[in-house]
Amino acid sequence: MLKEVDATRFITPLREGGSLPGLVEADDFGTYVLKFAGAGQGRKTLVAEVVCGELARRLGLRVPRLVTIGLDPVLGLGEPEEQVQELLRSSGGANLGMDFLSGALGFDPLAFPVDAREAGRIVWFDALVNNVDRSWRNPNLLRWRGELWLIDHGATMIWHHNWPGAEASAARPYDAADHALARFGPEVAAAAAELAPLVTEDLLAEVTAEVPDVWLDGEPGFDTPDDLRRAYARPLLARAAVIHERVSGLEGAK
Repeated sequence: MLKEVDATRFITPLREGGSLPGLVEADDFGTYVLKFAGAGQGRKTLVAEVVCGELARRLGLRVPRLVTIGLDPVLGLGEPEEQVQELLRSSGGANLGMDFLSGALGFDPLAFPVDAREAGRIVWFDALVNNVDRSWRNPNLLRWRGELWLIDHGATMIWHHNWPGAEASAARPYDAADHALARFGPEVAAAAAELAPLVTEDLLAEVTAEVPDVWLDGEPGFDTPDDLRRAYARPLLARAAVIHERVSGLEGAK
């Protein structure tokens, strides 16, 4: 399971993304970007962040450390903005935290070159989890200490919004034409040869075990959190073997 910490101070809302994350300090003296459990996208966004973030980390991609953050709604009593107050009031309990990378810069594909191997690894991973939210308009990549870091995976694995149709949805191809790294000649086939064999049942069981039960309980059609964990793993296991053959939009990308 992810490390558990408690928020001790709400610093400020962050005006990026539809979920309106916040910056908090915690009792381990860390500073975290907090994704609210009570945000409009709901707990499935937090599940996607954990499954994809922890899978990416195990595949050797750089993702800020994830934790669960216990939040006491009283921290919002002094917050002047009504929308933020409401988020704090509705998000008591376990929320998701991501290490705050102080000094990181948003990735600009026109300013920062990326080699074809790294681009291929990231594009292949995004195809695996069907990440539709890493475009040149909104890269969701940070440049920190000279390296690329992946953030914001809440809009991945769209099949978990409709489990009866998950198998068909997960079989769909991936259009990378608008991907933030398309212009760097991503070596997707090479990435698949390297990474796909690593995506095993055991690895996916390890990754899904990181998701707190409280974000999985009560999902219609599933008796236990572990049943739902296995449902998350199955499409990823099947997709890993073939998705490199179904990536389109990279031909002639500049």
